[in-house]
Order: sequence, then structure tokens, then C-alpha cells
Amino acid sequence: MNYYIADMHLFCKSQTQEGRLNFDNRPFKTTEEMHQHFLQEWNSQITNGDTTYILGDMSLRGKNDELIALVAQLRGKKILIKGNHDDLSDYRYKQLFHEICDYKEVTDCIGGTAYKLVLSHYPILMWNGQHKGTFLLYGHTHTSSEDAFFQKCLAEMNSSEEWQFRRPHEPFFQAYNVGCMMPYMNYRPRTLNEILDFHI
Repeated sequence: MNYYIADMHLFCKSQTQEGRLNFDNRPFKTTEEMHQHFLQEWNSQITNGDTTYILGDMSLRGKNDELIALVAQLRGKKILIKGNHDDLSDYRYKQLFHEICDYKEVTDCIGGTAYKLVLSHYPILMWNGQHKGTFLLYGHTHTSSEDAFFQKCLAEMNSSEEWQFRRPHEPFFQAYNVGCMMPYMNYRPRTLNEILDFHI
């Protein structure tokens, strides 16, 4: 089984109530509470036979024995799509991931139907295969006005008379923010089926 998540921001106080910002209005009082929640939610559903694609910003600090110990407890094969906050300077931390890359194209299946996916930390307005039904999964923008603007651009492209006239047989562009703070993610990795179910 494949799972997806982005923007966990482990060891970042500004993502919890102990920080001055609590950037996403996360429900956690401390980073320790947030870490325990992620660990419990992750390991309650993911087995060592599963793969989790982390679409960037797993943590702010890669040189951290506590971080290494925490990530080592997360089950399954972990593939990191690098984000702007990922510090990979410690080889011990890098060893915890099956693969680390900037961008990835994969295929996932739901009920015997294959879906092509582009995985990126950043939202991309034009991605490979979008005219043929390839989905984009991304992070980075959290619940910001930038994310709303990106989704508005896609909606306008999908509703454009010019676009529908030129390519009436082609599917709509579909891009989904898998940031952990999104309501349908609820601070846990999700399957493609779970992500799509929320949007359909």
C-alpha cells in the first residue's frame, strides 16, 4: 500500500502552540505532543511492507539525534521528495530513507485501476501528463492564500471555454495538497483512495 503526506515540520515549535506563530493552527500544545501523534497515527496503519511518500518538509533540522530516533521508529519504506526546509547534511538521517529526490513520477492503483501521479513538494501549474489524467500531489503551500490561488488557477483552466473547445475529450486537471494540516489529511499519511474520496 502507498501513502502520502507533506509538511510535517518535525521539531518546529512555530507549528505548535508553544511557538509564537502556530502557523497552521495545529492542535498540538508542544512539539513532543505533535511527534507522538504522528508516530501513533503513522504506525497504527502503516506496515513495514508499505511505502510512504513524504512530499517535503519532514523536519527543519536533519542534524538532530532526537529526529533520527523519531524517524527511525516510523514503519515502512520512506521516500522523501525534498522540500525547502529539509536538512540532509547528516548521513545518518539520509540513511533512514529508501530514496531521496526532488521530483518523482509513480503509478498507484485503486481497485485495479492505475493512476499516474506526479509528486513534488511545490505546486506546479503545468506537469507531465496533466492533459491525460495524471494527478499532481504536492505540499509547501499549507492552507495559505497561495494554495487558494493555485487551486483557483486550475479551476479557471478547467472551466475555460477555450480549453474545453480545444480538448473536449481530455480530463480536468487535478492537483491535491497533501500537507498534513489539510482537513482530509488530519495529520496522518493517507492513501490515494482516501485523498480522492474527499474531493469527489
